Amino acid sequence: MGLVEYLRETRGELKHVSWPTKKQTTAFTILVIVVSLVTALFLGLFDFFFTKGLGLFI
Repeated sequence: MGLVEYLRETRGELKHVSWPTKKQTTAFTILVIVVSLVTALFLGLFDFFFTKGLGLFI
């Protein structure tokens, strides 16, 4: 398979892709940011309390 044929087939496949709308992209981006912040907060609090608890035993 040559490079030109590969690029032609790739372009054809990209026409079948269902691209998200701008509204969907914005909503999913906000969702990813919120989930990331919640996860960071959860892990940060867990780390804080685990460190404090471990400090009591040492």
